[in-house]
Amino acid sequence: MSQHSAAIPDAILDASGLNCPEPVMMLHNKVRDLAPGGLLKVIATDPSTRRDIPKFCMFLDHQLVEQSEEGGVYLYWIRKKVE
Repeated sequence: MSQHSAAIPDAILDASGLNCPEPVMMLHNKVRDLAPGGLLKVIATDPSTRRDIPKFCMFLDHQLVEQSEEGGVYLYWIRKKVE
């Protein structure tokens, strides 16, 4: 386990069981409510999030701190950009 996955996130988004585009739509709303610099943990089961979430972060200038996959569950740690 890395240092980030052991860190306590400021918020958690559980998008398990949801398919594209729902996880990214929910992510967009959750990040909006997060304080600048806040850490969000995302849990997803849709394999397309491996493509969509990194693109989301790059496009909106958030930091994708870490991503991992275990047994069909995809985990992402995203640090919201500081305004």
